[in-house]
Order: sequence, then structure tokens, then C-alpha cells
Amino acid sequence: MDRARLAEFLRSRREALQPEDVGLPRGHRRRRTGGLRREEVAALSDMSADYYSRIEQQRGPRPSEQMLASIARGLRLSVVERDHLFRLGGYPAPQRIRRNDHVNPGMMRVFDGLGDVAAQVVSDLGETLTQTRLASALLGDETRHTGLARSLHYRWFTDPDTRRLHPEPDHPAQSRTIAADLHRAYTRDGRDSRAGEIVHALLTRSPEFAELWRAHPVAGAYCAPKRIQHPEVGLLELHCQVLVDPDQSQLLQVFTAVPGSESHHKLRLLSVVAGQSI
Repeated sequence: MDRARLAEFLRSRREALQPEDVGLPRGHRRRRTGGLRREEVAALSDMSADYYSRIEQQRGPRPSEQMLASIARGLRLSVVERDHLFRLGGYPAPQRIRRNDHVNPGMMRVFDGLGDVAAQVVSDLGETLTQTRLASALLGDETRHTGLARSLHYRWFTDPDTRRLHPEPDHPAQSRTIAADLHRAYTRDGRDSRAGEIVHALLTRSPEFAELWRAHPVAGAYCAPKRIQHPEVGLLELHCQVLVDPDQSQLLQVFTAVPGSESHHKLRLLSVVAGQSI
């Protein structure tokens, strides 16, 4: 671990960012630094200001790979910059596979401006990378899952709780859509890919998926209009807009309701609940 260069690198990237770059208000208080404050980077990275400050001051324990990944997200580092950060921390760069926890910087900049909207960034395998508070209140915390269960595609066919969020009559169409999307990823990446690992597991565990897979499903719209059966506010009818990252690996999903509709009022109610949980 190169403490001095690690500290210098973090400082240079922190000073290059402005509050508006990460969705923070600039405020009226005069800033002594040209970029973000340490406590702001710490908050964006989900760690204490003291912990982050110690790294920049070349003190404290060696940060773990998980902590470095959090800092990379907080500083909106590119994949190349993230790899450099890991090497400075004394770790090999994370393996370049399509599935990872790193949100692309351009996608993150768009996401930062959607704080009061139900939005989330997902990988092309249905792995949720980050959510707004309203999206978490609407869909549950989908970032908490580990292993194969990180993929909605896997959970849909193996975890009954995942299906409870949707009315039962919608399940067959949802199953076909998810199987088709996984089929597209498998065709593109091959059997030795992350998609191949999920497909192999599902063929073993889910007769429903196996039957759909034999039909060679073809993907249509990734995020069609859908109904959400929320445990607190009841049924919501939502539309889903999707922004696809240029490299096709990540999608920004934004859930909206028709203004003035019952679902719109319910979504606003959830927004209030999400705000109270801060």
C-alpha cells in the first residue's frame, strides 16, 4: 500500500469535483477549497468523515477493498480510475467482468439529480447497483442481496417474496420478459459468463424457467409498464422510462405515475414516508 500516493490521488479527485457534480447544493457558505469537502466525500461513500480523513492524512488502518469500492463510487471515479485506486491501496484491480458494483460516472451524474424520484441503476443482469430513497420505499432495498440473488432474474424464479410485489395475474408475462432478457445476455456473453452461471442455476432449480428457456424467448421492452402491489399503500400502476448507458452494461430505470391518478397520489405518499426515514 502506497499511503502517500493514495492520499494524493484521493485529494486530487476530491478537489476536482464540485457539489453540483454529485447532486449536492453548493450552499451560501464560502468554501476554502475548490472542490468537495472531506465530510461530503465521506457521506457520498457511506462512511464516517473521520475514517475518510484518516486515509487522506495517511493515518489509520489499511482500507479494505469494500471501502475503496465505496470511495470510488463516492468520488464518481471511472473504471480505470477505480482500478488505479485499488492498486494504490495494495490490491489487484477488480476483475473486469460485466457484473460489478461500480456505477458508470455518466450514469451516476444523471442519477444524482433524481433524489426525489423513484429511480435505480441496474446492470443488464438485473443487479441493482444503487437506488433513490423513494425507489427503495417502493421496491424494497434491492442492493442488500448477495451471490446469485443479486440478480432479479435469479430471484424471480427462486424467491417467492420477490413475486409478492406484483399481482399474481401479471406473473406469467413477467416471467417471460425476465427469461427473454436473460436469454439475450446469455447469447451475447456465452455459457462461461455471469449470465451463464445464472442460467445453469435456474435450469437446475426452476421447472418454470426451464420450460420458458426451451422456447428460446426473445426480449422486447426491458422495462414495460407494470403494477406494483405495495404492502402499505396497495396497488400502483406505474410507467418505467429507461436510460441505457453507452456500453449497454447499465440501465437507469425511472418509475412514474400518471399525474392526478390514484397511483400518483400513492407514490407521493411513499415519498413522504421515505423522507421521514432519513
